[in-house]
Amino acid sequence: MKNNILLLVLFFVGCATVYNPATQKTEYYFIDDNTEVLMGKNIAQDITKENKVLDDPTQLRYIKELGDHIAQVSDRNYLTYHFSILDEGGINAFSLPGGYIFVNKGLLDHANKDEVAFVLAHEIAHVAARHSVKRLQASLGINLLLGLALKDVESDTINRAVSIVYNVVSLGYSRGDELLADSLAVKYMHRAGYNPRAAVTLMEKLKEGHNDYTLVFLSSHPPPDERIKNIQEKIRDLQ
Repeated sequence: MKNNILLLVLFFVGCATVYNPATQKTEYYFIDDNTEVLMGKNIAQDITKENKVLDDPTQLRYIKELGDHIAQVSDRNYLTYHFSILDEGGINAFSLPGGYIFVNKGLLDHANKDEVAFVLAHEIAHVAARHSVKRLQASLGINLLLGLALKDVESDTINRAVSIVYNVVSLGYSRGDELLADSLAVKYMHRAGYNPRAAVTLMEKLKEGHNDYTLVFLSSHPPPDERIKNIQEKIRDLQ
């Protein structure tokens, strides 16, 4: 009984209460920003080792300028965001904890500037809303969670957490998380001076299912029509 009480006390000692402007809710985190960035960095290093990363200065500058512009108006603009391009043909992108964002070359081949801005804004929104962190907290055992919360971050602890994060990101987010990321993306695009209607045009392109599109970006997301309706409502709200 005493051990359980002590464990509970330690659990809440390591907990931070934060108002998250992205979700407009007060939320509880046991993983601080530094630990989140460290986990994201470790996963990003694994991804770049196991996949072919595009080393084109022009394309990298293009994606970094777009991403940085949007990140500056996001709800976590104090993070340092990192943008990389995978040499893959499918239209896809994903974000890791701490602001590490990957896009496929296929996205750059088939989408215009505002459409690419929407995809980047969507992934930045996942980071701003701390979606992967919350999924991670829900997946961790209490001992591992306490180790992270109390800064007992030995390499074994971090490696186990990284493995769980990788699985969380691979499985995708909930319907609610994806729709919120779309909504925030519309807001961030508007703030950054990009045309949020490009979100609809990209969804329409993907929905049409041209032969030259690999619809990875839709595979773990809500149906395109539902996303389009949500995006259009958010655009009307801006007006």
